[in-house]
Amino acid sequence: MSEIQPGRASGSKSWIPASVHPYVEAAPLAAFCLGLSSGFPFALIGATLTTRLAQDGITKSAVTAFALTFLAYNFKFLWAPIIDNYKLPFISRYGQRRSWLWFISLLVIAAVISLGVADPGEALLTVAIAAISLGVAGATLDIIIDAYRIELLQPHQLGTGSGMSQYGWRIGAAAAGALALLVAGRFGWTVAYITCSVFTLPAILVGFFMGEPARHREPVPPRGVLNTLIEYFSPLTEFVRRKGAWVVLCFVLIHKVGDTLANLTLRLLFNDLGFSNDEIAFYDVGFGFIAFLAGIFIGGIMYTRMGLKHSVLTSLVLMAVSNFSFAALAIVGHTNWGMAAAIGFENFASGIGGVTVVAYLSALCNLRFTATQYALLSALASIAGRFLTGTMAGGLIESLGYVNFYLLTTLIAFPGVLLFWFMIRSGLAEVSLGSAASNR
Repeated sequence: MSEIQPGRASGSKSWIPASVHPYVEAAPLAAFCLGLSSGFPFALIGATLTTRLAQDGITKSAVTAFALTFLAYNFKFLWAPIIDNYKLPFISRYGQRRSWLWFISLLVIAAVISLGVADPGEALLTVAIAAISLGVAGATLDIIIDAYRIELLQPHQLGTGSGMSQYGWRIGAAAAGALALLVAGRFGWTVAYITCSVFTLPAILVGFFMGEPARHREPVPPRGVLNTLIEYFSPLTEFVRRKGAWVVLCFVLIHKVGDTLANLTLRLLFNDLGFSNDEIAFYDVGFGFIAFLAGIFIGGIMYTRMGLKHSVLTSLVLMAVSNFSFAALAIVGHTNWGMAAAIGFENFASGIGGVTVVAYLSALCNLRFTATQYALLSALASIAGRFLTGTMAGGLIESLGYVNFYLLTTLIAFPGVLLFWFMIRSGLAEVSLGSAASNR
């Protein structure tokens, strides 16, 4: 299997710069719209819900407990085989991917509305149930959106499409969070949540206009309990039978550990260095967001010019080195220029990685098991870093100090870099790719 190489945009208008051609093709634009719908449920059970509960006078311990609603995103691979293997009654004639996309979108709308109607001051348990429901529905929407995106994009579009999806996710999450705050301040939280349900429309419309993905592989219905169990676990068994599969899984598991440890502790660093909320909002949220979007654009160009393997390797090096910038910030202390440089570098590197690494994870999928395999790979990519952050990061900062902690996260990131370099040299990075990396 040869490395994925970019193709030329067909039918593009001559007045559009060549570097922009890949971004205005139908499939990458659809990936952007899918990202818009994918990002907003995450925002509504995250910062938006935290703000709402705090304003309603809910205790801090109860507010932080709502973080458990995100667990659905880590364990979504457990029910992803249902999306891959089973057709919905009545509406499956429109295609397996489209019917699931529309059905789950309606469930997300219902969950958003139920969360908006629930009153934290009178029935906190009802709010918790509604938040968990939205977490499960949002994670399930991610499953079908990722599968639809990978099967819709041609192999040469995986990099651009991944970047456009990342653009959509960030913008969808930020826009939904901002819209919720603005509407809530004028009309209350119930109206705010109901209004934000409009963010499901982009995904619904993509299914309507783009149709069923041509590269989707129809499942063969299993017969009997034993065959059903075998079919349920077949996405995993198919993957581990590939040459070098365990090396690839090891890479997926460790490549983001250092980056996750650094990112999830940044607010602690900023607080202890004395940065104000306004400074954090401007540099971390505002400037960082712009740097991230710039990184996504550059990541798409790198993917096009360098190919899959070398663009991934370069992005891994950049993400590892970006952790060093926070050690430098901890040394120099409270300086806005230092914060801008550290945040800008980290978000720029993360934006590039958001394109190249997501494209690689997408290319690993077998089109027969797209939903399950991508859900499993994306869960593995984040779970180790989140677990270590929750159990060890605070103690490490207290015992080592911020400078040594961020130097440690830099070192922890390099085994993933070296392992991927080994995968390139040994050929495992190429032979382990799935059918999503080809036109088969």
